[in-house]
Amino acid sequence: MKLPILLFSLAVALSAAPRNILIMLADDYGYMDLGANNPKTFYETPNLDRLAAQGVRFTDGYAANPVCSPTRYSIQTGKYPTRAGLTNWLAGMRKERFDNAPLTLQMPLEETTLAEVLKPAGYRTAFVGKWHLGEEAKYWPEAQGFEINVGGFSKGSPPSYFSPYKNPRLTDGPPGEHLTMRLADETCALIAKFKTEGKPFLIQHCFYDVHTPLQAPKDLIEKYRAKAARLGLKDAFDEEKQYFISVKGARQVRAVQSHAVYAAMVESMDTAVGKIFKQLDDLGLANDTLVIFTSDNGGLSTSEGHPTCNYPLRGGKGWVYEGGIREPFLVRLPGAAKRGAAEPTPVMSIDIFPTALEFAGVPLPAGLTVDGRSLVPLLRRGVAPARDALFWHYPHYGNQGGFPGGAVRLGDWKLVENYEDGSVALYNLRDDLGEKQDLAAAQPERVRAMRSRLHAWYRETGAKFLRAKDGGPAPWQPGL
Repeated sequence: MKLPILLFSLAVALSAAPRNILIMLADDYGYMDLGANNPKTFYETPNLDRLAAQGVRFTDGYAANPVCSPTRYSIQTGKYPTRAGLTNWLAGMRKERFDNAPLTLQMPLEETTLAEVLKPAGYRTAFVGKWHLGEEAKYWPEAQGFEINVGGFSKGSPPSYFSPYKNPRLTDGPPGEHLTMRLADETCALIAKFKTEGKPFLIQHCFYDVHTPLQAPKDLIEKYRAKAARLGLKDAFDEEKQYFISVKGARQVRAVQSHAVYAAMVESMDTAVGKIFKQLDDLGLANDTLVIFTSDNGGLSTSEGHPTCNYPLRGGKGWVYEGGIREPFLVRLPGAAKRGAAEPTPVMSIDIFPTALEFAGVPLPAGLTVDGRSLVPLLRRGVAPARDALFWHYPHYGNQGGFPGGAVRLGDWKLVENYEDGSVALYNLRDDLGEKQDLAAAQPERVRAMRSRLHAWYRETGAKFLRAKDGGPAPWQPGL
C-alpha cells in the first residue's frame, strides 16, 4: 500500500461511514443482448431488466477497449489502458502485414487500484470470477488490494463451466456443478459475511459468462432450441467488408440472434444476477449499495462460433466499431434522482473508479492520474461529466478479425483511424448508428479537428503503434 493513500484513507475511515459497492462485469456480453436495450432480443434477461428499471440505463455506455483485459484494467484504475501499454487481451494476436504494437503483459503492481484505495478506508474487499490481468500469481487480485479472491487467475476463459474447474483459486464442487451459480453463491456468502461483521464492502463480481467455451445447462439449451424453432429463427450470416488494406478477406458476421447455447448462457448469468440481488434485498442492503453492471467488450459476432448478433451495431468484439465497444451499462445509485431513466450521456468503464470513490466518500488520492469522471453528479443532480470526448486505441490484429485502429467520439460524431495506412472514416452516430455512411470526404474540417484531438490524446497517453516486420514495409505512424 502506498503511504499517502494509507494516510488519507485512514482519515476518511475515522470521519465517514462508507457504503457498499457491487461492481458486476460480464464478459463478451453485447449491447443488443440486453432486453432493456433491445426489446426484440432472443435472450431473456428479467433480472438485468429490473436493474435497468430500478436504476439508470446508459444508452451510450462504452468499454475502454474492444477486448477484455484492457477494459478490466480501466475499471481497476480509472485510466485509459493505453497509458500502461495494456492494449490487447493477454495475449492474443494474429499475424498480418505488420507486427503488432508492443504489449504490456500484466497490470503493473505499481498501479493504484480501487480496492487499494477503499481497503484502508474501512472496506472489506473481495474479487469473484474472471481476472485475466497477469499470467503469474504475483499479479492476481490478492496483490492488487483484494483481501479475498474467489476464482480470479490468469485465464480469460474457464477451462470448463462445470466442475471440475481446474482453477487454482476455486475449489471444485460436486461433479457437474455449474460455475455461474457457484460464483453467485460465493458472492452471496461474502455479502452475508460482511453484513455480519458490520463492514462496508467492495465486491467485484466478474462473470466468466458469456465467454467461450459455449457451455450451459442442458435444460436451458433445449429451451432455446425450442424457442428458436417456434419463432422460425435460423442462423444467418453477412460479410463485414472494409476499406482497410491488409486485413485478410471479409469476416463472417452473425446476422440473427438464434444461438441456443449462447442464449442459455445469457439466462444463466441473468439468474445469477437475480440471486445476488435477492441476497442484498433479504439482508436489507439494497438501499445502501451502489450497483454497477456492464461488459468488458461487445458481443462476439465475427469469430469463435459467432454466437451473437449485434445489429444494428457494426462489428463486434475486437473491432473499434460500435459493436465492439458499446456496452450494457446500468447503474443503481442510492439517492439518484431518476429511476428507470434512459440516459444518453456517453460514459465509459474508466468512470467506474471515480464514481465508486465519490459514492463511498473517499477522495481521489493526491497526484493520481485518473481519466474517468464520477457519474454521481449526473445521477443525483443531472450534471454531466466535464469532458467532450472519449477515445479508443487498439494497435493489434485481434483474433476476432478486427483491424488495428483508434477512434474518438466527440458529441454525435465518431472518427475511426486505420493504423495501417492512416486513412480515416467519419460517422454521425445519431443518424447512422450502424456506421455505414462514411462522411469524411464531405466533412474535411471536422476530420482535421477530430484527428488533431485524437493525436493529442495519443501523445498524452504514450500510445504505441504497429511496427515493420524484418525487411518489410513500414506501417503508417501518426508523427507524434
